[in-house]
Amino acid sequence: MTEVSRRGLLVGAAAVGSAAVAGSATPAAASPASYRPEAEKVLPGTGRYEDLLLRGLERRFHGSPDYIRVPFTTEQVVDAVQDAVDQKKQLAVRGGGHCYEDFVASDDVRVLIDMSHLTDVEYDPRLRAFSIGAGATLDKVFKDLYYGWGVTIPGGGCLTVGVGGHFAGGGYGPLSRLFGSVVDHLYGVEVVVVDKRGRARAVLATRENQHRDLWWAHTGGGGGNFGVVTRYLLRSHGVSGADPTRALPRPPETLMSAVVAFDWNALTKESFTRTVSNFFAWYEKYSAPGNPYASLYSPFLLGAKATGGLLLSSQLDGTLPNAEKMLRDFHAAVLEGVEPKPYVEDPHPGPFLATTRQRSIAEDMSGGTRGKLKAAYFRKGWNARQIGVLFDALQKPEANANTVALLVPYGGQINAIAPTATATAQRDSIMKLALGTSWTDAAEDEKHLTWSRDVYQELYRDTGGVPVSNEFNDGSYINYCDVDLMDPKLNTSGVPWTTLYYKQNYRRLRQLKAKWDPRDTFHHAMSIELP
Repeated sequence: MTEVSRRGLLVGAAAVGSAAVAGSATPAAASPASYRPEAEKVLPGTGRYEDLLLRGLERRFHGSPDYIRVPFTTEQVVDAVQDAVDQKKQLAVRGGGHCYEDFVASDDVRVLIDMSHLTDVEYDPRLRAFSIGAGATLDKVFKDLYYGWGVTIPGGGCLTVGVGGHFAGGGYGPLSRLFGSVVDHLYGVEVVVVDKRGRARAVLATRENQHRDLWWAHTGGGGGNFGVVTRYLLRSHGVSGADPTRALPRPPETLMSAVVAFDWNALTKESFTRTVSNFFAWYEKYSAPGNPYASLYSPFLLGAKATGGLLLSSQLDGTLPNAEKMLRDFHAAVLEGVEPKPYVEDPHPGPFLATTRQRSIAEDMSGGTRGKLKAAYFRKGWNARQIGVLFDALQKPEANANTVALLVPYGGQINAIAPTATATAQRDSIMKLALGTSWTDAAEDEKHLTWSRDVYQELYRDTGGVPVSNEFNDGSYINYCDVDLMDPKLNTSGVPWTTLYYKQNYRRLRQLKAKWDPRDTFHHAMSIELP
């Protein structure tokens, strides 16, 4: 998925072995070559503790756990979870550090398990699937899969995002219109769970074994709900044999790309509305599975006036015989009737991975800002009133240079999957919204939070301030978590946040919560509720 950069998007226009096949997973015994240090408790008052706390982007929340554990193996994760359970300490798990709420940094969290060393990307011949450590970042996964085997996953466009939460929430990205969601290629998960007696153990759940329901829960149920994922197993549906070069999608060898840049000083409400309307109309036409533009990915970054402009960044399969013309035709359709015309870059080809990494968001995780993110699914585009609301809001003084409304193309092959086949329920959408803003001064929290909430409520005024599923909307996206959806003053629709995220799948997710986490060991502000 494309994540919203906390520094503004317009700048710069585990595997632990394969010993287990089913049931409880037993990591292979350590050999001298695979030795890993103990995952000792990192205590407050040390520089290492402070650095680990700061390994993430969101600075509105600053936890103070009693200690932090950094495991190297699944066995060590089991030990860390068991220790926390025995001490009756609330625990949380951190992967890449991109949580937008306080699920990891809550005051209630007394034990933090940091997964940053479970990062191996390997092919597991016994399971005929790629094994990816839950602490790996998308950048590592993209490089290891493609450099090693020439395959990829349809993951997101922010390189520093960790796969731990990204996959569990139903991750998506630039190739999802062509290949579907990441979870449409998820074969299995290795998860440390806690039973009703308080006993921690590792379970390997696949879409084929007796723990298939636990696999299903991780195909969009969100992170931090059922246990600690230690590795993901990726193999596309319908793949037979043990050839790793055929286990996952092979991406286009080249990508044809270009950008369209708009100067805010040249924009009028009329030209802004026409451009955004054209963009929506185009994707309403070309979002069915197998459409000729399935490989086109063109996130539209509607930056605040303080950013200087808007950016439409487009790419599609460069091996198509008329790829350049297709991209030019797309830009012409978006700009039809728009005056004055913005800058349009000439399409140019480039190799797949280099182009993908160049066009991705490479955030500096050492900094971090205070921020807020809000989201929505589209079945059809906004009307003129809603587009006008955004136009006005992006010019307000509170909308700083790190404020953007990102329209992210969706649909295509994602919409070929039944809404109950995975926990990812939104299977007929054309686009997603990520409305984000960030700042550094804590004294400005209320100003920026108010701006974000006011804009979102006004955009969805006709459905109670939130994107209730109807002809035009289809709820929100759990990976862009937003506790405002729980607030009856901000969500006046009468539709609970659980329905906005999970729709009809929430009932089953609650049943699986009762089965796999009966003690509610793994919980946070928006976790799956016990029945």
